Amino acid sequence: MPITSDWHIHTHHSCDQASLQTADLIAGAREQGIADLGITDHLHTPYNLPDLAASRQEFLAAAPSGRLHFGVEVSCVTRWELEEIARGQHAEPVYGIRQGGPPEGPLAIGLEQEHLAALGIEYVVGGAHWPLYVPLEREAVIRDYHRQNMFLATHPLVDIVAHPWWWMGAWQDADGRYTTDPWLGDFRVIPQSLHQEFAAAVREGEKVVEINLGAVVLSRAYPERFQRQYLEYLAWLRERGVRMCVGSDCHGARYQMDFPRAAELLASVGIKDAELWRLPPRP
Repeated sequence: MPITSDWHIHTHHSCDQASLQTADLIAGAREQGIADLGITDHLHTPYNLPDLAASRQEFLAAAPSGRLHFGVEVSCVTRWELEEIARGQHAEPVYGIRQGGPPEGPLAIGLEQEHLAALGIEYVVGGAHWPLYVPLEREAVIRDYHRQNMFLATHPLVDIVAHPWWWMGAWQDADGRYTTDPWLGDFRVIPQSLHQEFAAAVREGEKVVEINLGAVVLSRAYPERFQRQYLEYLAWLRERGVRMCVGSDCHGARYQMDFPRAAELLASVGIKDAELWRLPPRP
């Protein structure tokens, strides 16, 4: 089963180490047999809107076919964070405000309906990227990530919930790998009831869950045991009627991913390319 679509790709307009040019993405997709795909540069807060506008201009200048789409990846933040930035309280909050906020405060994304039309955004990927003002303790982080995933699964502007239970930051080994907390040593520490609640919310909201290749399924930073458990989790979601899509989460200067290996792993748990979500070509 070859993988033929990719809905999570970053260009050099993302506010991190991403460095891909749109023209190189088009050429790379052709080489790897990716027929349907979308650009999703980061929008953590409205501070990043100029980057997204620049990404849109490069997208249009590339004269893309109707099978290359323009999306965005938003981060789950808090209303307090957006209000602080709107008041100009923080200089260059590229990654938002990562500390000092109220625990369990109302959640938000830095995107409004008006931005979709103004920037030609065709779909929105939303992800939990960091804990929001909770202690770095396993139980607290699990509760917080579930709260973020549920918020994204029920948000009217979000189409795809990105990489549920992806992790980086704390609990990193000396060699740069993540092999223990919060759930990387054993994915079963997350209560099954949380998975059930999330699956139900995704189905009810008619959302899509992303199978993230670069950051999760093929990540060398995670232990093999977790990756197998995660594949089983994806299969569990599929069995419960959750729609899924593939995202490479490409951040490199070249558009490349071990799609054949990813296809092999997904096939091992019964996930086939033909049943994955994709946008239809634009007219």
